[in-house]
Amino acid sequence: MRTYTYREAEEYILEIPKFAEKHTLAEMRALLREITGDDIHSQVVHIAGTNGKGSVCAYLRSVLLESGLSVGMFTSPHLVTMRERICMGNEMISEEEFADAFYKVREIVEGKNHPSFFEFLFLMAMVYFKKKEPEYIILETGMGGRLDATNVIEKPALCIITEIGYDHMRYLGNTIEEIAAEKAGIIKAGVPVIYFDKRKKSSEVLAQYAKKARSPAILIGNDNILNENINNKSIDFSLNTGYYNYVSLSLNTTALYQVENAALAVCAAEKLGNAQITPQSIKRGLWAMHWPGRMEEVLPGIFLDGAHNEDGIEAFLHAVRNDGCRGKRFLLFGVVADKSYEAMAARVAESTLFDQAALTLLETDRSVSIDRLKTVWIQYKKPDCSFHESAGEALMHLLSCKENGDMVYVAGSLYLVGQIKSFVGKQCTAAGRVSAVQKV
Repeated sequence: MRTYTYREAEEYILEIPKFAEKHTLAEMRALLREITGDDIHSQVVHIAGTNGKGSVCAYLRSVLLESGLSVGMFTSPHLVTMRERICMGNEMISEEEFADAFYKVREIVEGKNHPSFFEFLFLMAMVYFKKKEPEYIILETGMGGRLDATNVIEKPALCIITEIGYDHMRYLGNTIEEIAAEKAGIIKAGVPVIYFDKRKKSSEVLAQYAKKARSPAILIGNDNILNENINNKSIDFSLNTGYYNYVSLSLNTTALYQVENAALAVCAAEKLGNAQITPQSIKRGLWAMHWPGRMEEVLPGIFLDGAHNEDGIEAFLHAVRNDGCRGKRFLLFGVVADKSYEAMAARVAESTLFDQAALTLLETDRSVSIDRLKTVWIQYKKPDCSFHESAGEALMHLLSCKENGDMVYVAGSLYLVGQIKSFVGKQCTAAGRVSAVQKV
């Protein structure tokens, strides 16, 4: 029998975009049926949206774990290792189990129309979850929802749709209504759907789809969130869900946008109706959650945030405004070419929050070029800009300028966040210090 190492499996998967194309949902259902048989015994929570999907997944997972329940989770993208995408509890899949799941999917698709990169990893996740049989599986869509590979789950226990904004317009549409319709494609007949009532246009579309599917719709809005208070390293808030009034919930972050994501997770946990989920386990779960790359402090005064579109940048800037910084702020920024990077740069400049910005190439063919970065950024008087061929070089430049009380922020792309996490980890290891980077 042919066996594979983790490195061989990883190299193969990285090559998939060169020769494979996206499948239809019918094709994916057929492949999944070969993997799981006629039934998936775990309860599935399906999550779509533009921003906050990963955080909602992580908050819900943490609550379920604190409630003594077993949880599998499939998310994307990864920051440092592909294994991050497939987890049981708080542990990512081992290299041996990754290689084993790869072999089983490779065997099933042999001689068939080959799955795409994302589809292949999703099938691997389902192989792994079939073996582990967790009580709950949390699935994050890759892009959109209606045609996403994860949408082959015909009867999830619950659907969640996070904030909807402008992203991936080439595939999802040019208006909020069109994008919302693609996300609403995960709504299933009779299955409850929870969403944040933030934009009237998107909320109206989601309500229409839920009504058509006869799906109970649970709306959470800013009116449900009370008494937000940012402390030194945390946020306190209260939440009225309609079922229960939570007083003094706490998040282990200073990113205000996480309050919205935590609120969705709380409502989801309630709606699952498991007797093991209590107000106490919900409170513990919210506090225990850590999600890399979301206003993550990797070293003292150095924060990473995966803001990669206009709404994400706006939420990032809102968090920065409330950071209590007494010195200067520096920004390390890199972005892929298919994002609205001109608008993102304009919002950063208009905020006047940063004294210096280091703009960098990313280690991907999708990166915006240095010349394009210069054209976009030098038109602004503030921040002062420098341009770099690598993220590591850009970070070292900013650290050479940083003094006590200053803060360095990294934003613009999850590719960039992953590169900086890897760079900082290697630098700490080389220096013989215990890395402050969260191991993922």
